Amino acid sequence: MDLRILGIDTPFFNTLQHMMDVNDHEADKSFNAPTRTYVRDAKAMASTPADVKEYPSSYAFIIDMPGLKSGDIKVQVEDDNVLVISGERKRGEDKEGAKYVRMERRVGKFMRKFVLPENANTDAISAVCQDGVLTVTVEKLPPPEPKKPKTIEVKIA
Repeated sequence: MDLRILGIDTPFFNTLQHMMDVNDHEADKSFNAPTRTYVRDAKAMASTPADVKEYPSSYAFIIDMPGLKSGDIKVQVEDDNVLVISGERKRGEDKEGAKYVRMERRVGKFMRKFVLPENANTDAISAVCQDGVLTVTVEKLPPPEPKKPKTIEVKIA
């Protein structure tokens, strides 16, 4: 069953669909199953929502990061044009004798990858985490100057 028909088209559900298809192909040993790293990264990406805004001179990537310190968040550029925001949210220290009645806050690794447009200036990226909201700003390159016609001198032979 194709999950896109149901309107469910996220990396997590695509990976889940792929894993279900792997079970159908167990007889075919040449079939390559997704690696654990791929599955882990797909889960981390599916559970990390982000907003992306475009301004006249920059792009802004906004992700909620409640309770995280700057050392828990990593912002990198891979392959010259892929912005990667990743990190890990750890469970807090428990006081002796305390037990969880309910655990709903997400812990574990998170990651998002964004392919930057051609006009993104990867040398001018800043990241600020304020009040639990991470904002990564990528400045835009100035538009290229229009090419001017080149005049060629005509010689008489």
